[in-house]
Amino acid sequence: MKKIAIIGGGIIGMTLANYLDTDKFEISLFDDEKNQATKASAGIISPWLSKRRNQKWYQLAKDGAAFFEKLKTDFELTDEVYEKCGTLFLRKNSDLEELEKLALERRKNAPEMGEIKVLSKEETVSLFPLLKPIESLYLSGGARLDGKAYLAHLKKRAQARGVKFFAERATILKADEKWEIVHKGESDVVDDLVLCPGPALKELLSEIGIDVDVRPQKGQLLSFKTDFDTKDWPVLFLEGAADIIPFQEGKILIGATHENEKGWDLSESEAAFFDLTEGIKPYLSESKLIEFPYHYRVGTRAYSADFSPFFGPHPAFSSLAFASALGSSGLTTGPYIAYLLAQYFNHPETKWDYSIYQKDINTYLK
Repeated sequence: MKKIAIIGGGIIGMTLANYLDTDKFEISLFDDEKNQATKASAGIISPWLSKRRNQKWYQLAKDGAAFFEKLKTDFELTDEVYEKCGTLFLRKNSDLEELEKLALERRKNAPEMGEIKVLSKEETVSLFPLLKPIESLYLSGGARLDGKAYLAHLKKRAQARGVKFFAERATILKADEKWEIVHKGESDVVDDLVLCPGPALKELLSEIGIDVDVRPQKGQLLSFKTDFDTKDWPVLFLEGAADIIPFQEGKILIGATHENEKGWDLSESEAAFFDLTEGIKPYLSESKLIEFPYHYRVGTRAYSADFSPFFGPHPAFSSLAFASALGSSGLTTGPYIAYLLAQYFNHPETKWDYSIYQKDINTYLK
């Protein structure tokens, strides 16, 4: 049986650990559990109306969103982890018409978007009672994912599959045709290696002489514990503001910031609280939401110079694969990327082509 190591226990690493074939691989996962973006995140799985011009990214995000139904079945995800709850887009009336046209056009290739409907002011408030009366666009296929709950759920499943976990920082060395993993003064030699540690990928690859275009981005969210009955509320995309993501049992998250100059800083900032809460106030009928108890979720995302993710095997080493630079859409694209990487290792006889999802991998390597 071959040995494979995964460095990085975020959304890609944890999903990969659950999709790799345990009849073929002895799996080890290393993560020092610091700065993790997934654990701090909660996401809206609803990429279809993005105005990003990067068509390869859109193809990846669209296929990533469609993949969630398989993911939910494969991993038996509960509603506390993932739930299809619908998405509300709040815009000016003229913009809603344009957005509806875009939705109807894109649904031709993305039926998982579900029902598309412009809602009246009264219909909007009936779905999300905290809002001022305002028209909105509703997509029934939108969903929410709690990153922290997802990791906890998948870790239990992976442990039951025999995956070995090491809450440690690891470094790598090339060992002839294999890879040496060094951690806490010990070392293990493995046949295959997958690196998905977010922005720490740059430091890891530098240890074997490879420079990669990836950098850290700080993200802060606010998690409120309310007494609202949020069970059936949809997620909200607001214009020029933070998004609002309700979960079960009155939990409502607001986020997130995108701080490119803060590096690995995990401190909670009053500026983030001000920016996030001020951004949603124009849409709320009252400010009661932000008067409830709350706590911060802070993590460090990875992004590249062109703000595009990249993944796959290294051009020179078929036994080395990596994934990074997912940015703020990582909860949508990460599980699907992990699944594709698992297929690469589970079925080495098959040639995999990821060019529909990204530029040539050498774009991000030196």
